[in-house]
Formats: sequence, structure tokens, C-alpha cells
Amino acid sequence: MSAVRRATLAGFGAILLWSTLALLSRGAGRLPPYQLLASSFAVGALATFAASALRHGPRAALARCRQPWPAFALGFGALFGFHALYFNALARAPAAQASLIVYLWPLLIALGAGARDPATRPRRALAALCGLAATALAIGAGATGPARGAWLGYLLALACAFVWAGYSLANARFSRLPAETLIPACAATALAGAALHLGGEAWVVPSTHEWLALLALGVGPVGTAFLLWDAATKRGDLGLLGVAAYAAPVLSTALLVAAGLAPARAALLGAALLVAAALARARPARRT
Repeated sequence: MSAVRRATLAGFGAILLWSTLALLSRGAGRLPPYQLLASSFAVGALATFAASALRHGPRAALARCRQPWPAFALGFGALFGFHALYFNALARAPAAQASLIVYLWPLLIALGAGARDPATRPRRALAALCGLAATALAIGAGATGPARGAWLGYLLALACAFVWAGYSLANARFSRLPAETLIPACAATALAGAALHLGGEAWVVPSTHEWLALLALGVGPVGTAFLLWDAATKRGDLGLLGVAAYAAPVLSTALLVAAGLAPARAALLGAALLVAAALARARPARRT
């Protein structure tokens, strides 16, 4: 299997893990946003470093975390910037509309990757637009009109999309670095989240159920998923990953329905079919 295919599969793994984010976040729903951010990223940093230490040894794991400062700045700026913007967007705009705007990032990635490979640009742009339509169906953002006074929230959500797309496209500059170089950025994000929590939130003592949700969040959609995405964006097929990312909100909604936390809607089936069509359209052409 080629390095590009392995990295692309890692990106698919990240997308699958991100689809569990909403369900697991419900389990820790009482916790304030920045407490949740700090706790989950702290767990993520510790869990991924422990996994690397078990695989390579503690000293080698530390060595694999070393990186030039531009790589750290890019990782920290993306992780902390995205989440800080996202929380503030949700505080100022309806969640459905803000989430749909945030999910412009896969489209931006597909378009950015298409600029590097003009031969695939038209069909992958069309595929990404199908994915965006699927996200609109899954989230149900079209159910109500835009709320008055929510424009700042919408702008913050748009900034979210550009931050994550920009990171994903720029990360290929550091393709020689191992994925563990993102662990220090995860730890720094946890510290920044803790500072914001202490500055404006009251500490909520997690219950046993909430601790389990935090551990699952940290190990899965926060820790492992971001390292998988880091590897994918350094060496994978970004155009295909940009389209595939639209599976995350559809799968996320399906998991909420399966858990009885969201109503089942016929639109979800339409969204799933649109994502399948988008992936079929975006897949690489077979070489003869």
C-alpha cells in the first residue's frame, strides 16, 4: 500500500472518530465549554503520548514530539483557534446555521487541493458541493431563517472554516515530521483552555458518567483523531479527504438518532445518499 493511500485511510479514521463527537459531548453536557476543551485535550495529549511511548519507548516518543516552531505554531493556532472560534460562534448564532457554515471547511479543502491538481478540480468541487448539501439535510439548517443579530456568530463560524481548511492545506509543508509533533499543540491547547476556564467559568465537578465521556472524548475524537488527521493532511489525498469529511455530520446525526437523542428524519437518508454520491464522484480515477 502506498504512503498516500495509508495517509488517506488515516484521514478516514479521523472522520469516523469525529462523527462520535456530538454523542460523546452530550455525555459531558453539564461541563462549561472551556473546561470541556481543557479536560479533553489534556486527556488527548496524555493518551497519545502514552501510546507513542509504548510503541517507541519514552525517550523516542519525546524525540518524535520535537519540531520547528512554525510547525508548533500552525498546530496550536489551528487546534485552539478553531475551538475558541467555534464556541464563540455557537454562543452568538443558532447552532444549526453556525454548524453548517463551519462545515464549509471540507469544501475549502477540496477547492484548495483542486488548485494543486487542476485535472480533478471540477468533479471534486461538484462532489464537495454535494457533501455540503448533505450536511444541510443532516443538520437541518434550512428549517428556520437566519436569526437577527447573529451575524457576528456567522462570521466567527466562517473564520472557523478558514482556520481548519488553512491548517489542513498548509500542513503538507511539514510532511517529514511524525504525527506526534501535534501532541505539544494538544497540550498547549489544554493549557490555554484551562486559562480561559479559570478566567470566566465556574468549575463543575464531573460525575462518573461525565469522566467516562471525557476519557472517551480525549482518547478518540480529540486525541487519536487529530493525530490521524495530521498524518493524513501531510501525506494523503486532500481532495478526496475534503469530500469524505462530509460523512462526519451525517454519521454524527445517525448516531444521535440511534441513541434516541435526536428524531429520525427522512432527510437523513437523503443526506447519506448525497455523501455516497459525492464520494463516488471524488474517488481517484483508476490507472490502467
